[in-house]
Amino acid sequence: MRKFVSAILVWSFFCVANSIAQPAFIRDNLDSYIQQGIKDWNIPGLAIAIVKDGKVVVMKGYGVKDISTHEPVDENTLFMIASNSKLFTGTALAQLEYDKKLSLNDKITNYFPSYRLFDEHTTALVTIRDMLSHHLGTKTFQGDFTFWDGNLSRQQIMQKMRLLKPEGNFRQDFGYCNSCFLTAGEIIPQVTGKPWEVYVYDSIIAPLGMTNTHTLGRNMEEMPDAARPYTTSFSDHLQRIPYDHVDNLAPAGSIVSCVKDLSKWLIMQLDSGRYEGKKIIPWPVISRTREMNTIISSNKRGNTHFMGYGLGIFMMDYNGKQVFWHTGGAFGFVTNTCFVPEENLGITILTNQDNQAFFELLRYQILDAYLNQPYINRSKQALPAAQKQNKESFEQVQQWKARIKGNTPSLPLTAYTGTYKNELYGTISITAKDKGLLFIKFNGHNNLTASLQYMDNNEWMLSYNNAAFGIFSTSFTTENNTVHSISIKANDFVEFDPYTFIKQ
Repeated sequence: MRKFVSAILVWSFFCVANSIAQPAFIRDNLDSYIQQGIKDWNIPGLAIAIVKDGKVVVMKGYGVKDISTHEPVDENTLFMIASNSKLFTGTALAQLEYDKKLSLNDKITNYFPSYRLFDEHTTALVTIRDMLSHHLGTKTFQGDFTFWDGNLSRQQIMQKMRLLKPEGNFRQDFGYCNSCFLTAGEIIPQVTGKPWEVYVYDSIIAPLGMTNTHTLGRNMEEMPDAARPYTTSFSDHLQRIPYDHVDNLAPAGSIVSCVKDLSKWLIMQLDSGRYEGKKIIPWPVISRTREMNTIISSNKRGNTHFMGYGLGIFMMDYNGKQVFWHTGGAFGFVTNTCFVPEENLGITILTNQDNQAFFELLRYQILDAYLNQPYINRSKQALPAAQKQNKESFEQVQQWKARIKGNTPSLPLTAYTGTYKNELYGTISITAKDKGLLFIKFNGHNNLTASLQYMDNNEWMLSYNNAAFGIFSTSFTTENNTVHSISIKANDFVEFDPYTFIKQ
């Protein structure tokens, strides 16, 4: 996993308000902690902002945007914030309720009469609030291999949701659902006449002066301040990967931003909807987003006793304080935002390497410092297990590669070629290539392909052209020497369950 990229600390901006006494860890050790962390976890670049008592007390960039050009990260460096977009969507809809343009208890079919879910009773009952609170009972990430980076439109994704068979119960079991947030967000143009991306920009981002924030990730590769995405998944070194294109899921995760702009968002959250003395969002709207609509856990775990979900934000108690937070994950980027109103404290951390936990360990390290908890180096504590897991993943791939020795499958290659279909995803095409290779084209994606190399015992090694999607072993099912189907798995980062594709 480890190919260390030399990352020079970049002092892009640093403001410590003399009137605010900072914890010793923040004042004396934060820089060295982050420098060691990005080295240990192989992170090219990281940006952080901390706001306390209405002021930005830390705003810094570390490392590089691009390991080839060595451009430094600073406060304006752009990252995909992914699911940290969800609170913007929840806030926009709560604002429309406050303005009496809708009710969060409105049924989805009031706005989309032909909308259907797997269960007809759920279809008849499901509301905007249900969508914003992950109430469908589906599994976490269910359907995302079809939707994420896919070529379906927003409307087509909504139509496909009728094929998502829930494993849990409606309004009882929590299953994190990106297509639910898309559905809720698509009500915004129904009542305002503006697309989600325009309404959110006009009503939240522009009034806050978030001048370097984009509601869509379209053409991010051409944005001058953009960090490049990297991963170490299924590998022993850092790999550059393509930017995700998820504007079809925009209300769930398309915003691109920087810590300078997100610090303004955090200050507003901590000042009851005001920024620089100006009311941006009415307090009842802010408060509405923080109501617990979904109970996730009520069992004690460490210093936490409860966890729940509001309108695009997680909430929990931590060391006796109420903490609101969310993480965001896109291929090549993992990020978080967090605010603690009782401490008037906000944190955002943005990174451009997706296979690491440091971005979250750092958040907890900062919370511990401000909440006067004994110091434990969380990064050093968690690192050995993470390194072991990554090593095992890499060694598994090496074992599969070692089994590719020119063996031949039980049937000729042409028997495996053709069109295969999964009801939710659609079709894939499998063709034969030179040297015994099979080639998969995923017709539901614009640029996703994979190779199949035969190992032995009817097992094949599946390798995606986008390294972030992963490397897996798979098998065809056959009946009477006729190929029937193939199981296709992708990285858990996008969806946990494999898809079965039936040969047509």
